[in-house]
Amino acid sequence: MIKFFLMVNKQGQTRLSRYYEHVEIHKRTMLEAEVIKNCLSRSKEQNEMAVYELIHNFVEVLDRYFSRVSELDVSFPIMFNLDRVHIILDEMVLNGCIVETNKNRILAPLFVLDKVAES
Repeated sequence: MIKFFLMVNKQGQTRLSRYYEHVEIHKRTMLEAEVIKNCLSRSKEQNEMAVYELIHNFVEVLDRYFSRVSELDVSFPIMFNLDRVHIILDEMVLNGCIVETNKNRILAPLFVLDKVAES
């Protein structure tokens, strides 16, 4: 559940704040100051949302390839198809950098391998 939305510029000035539950004004000031400090001091190399998005995309690709994979039972196809999972991950990440997010492009090499294996 989203408790509040905060938009801040790089100088730390609040440009927009929207609270979805009651927070007293003096507590808002302290909360916003702490959030701004944490966001502005974080490493330029790390974007948590991008990591979450990568994980979500990875699970969606596994779901498309293995049909109906959820976060709870994702270990089953991984255990028995580790080579395929490595291909998926290698199509998405190269040398620690995200290089592909398009699900069709990620799965294309696997579909080719599957066709070759069928014939």
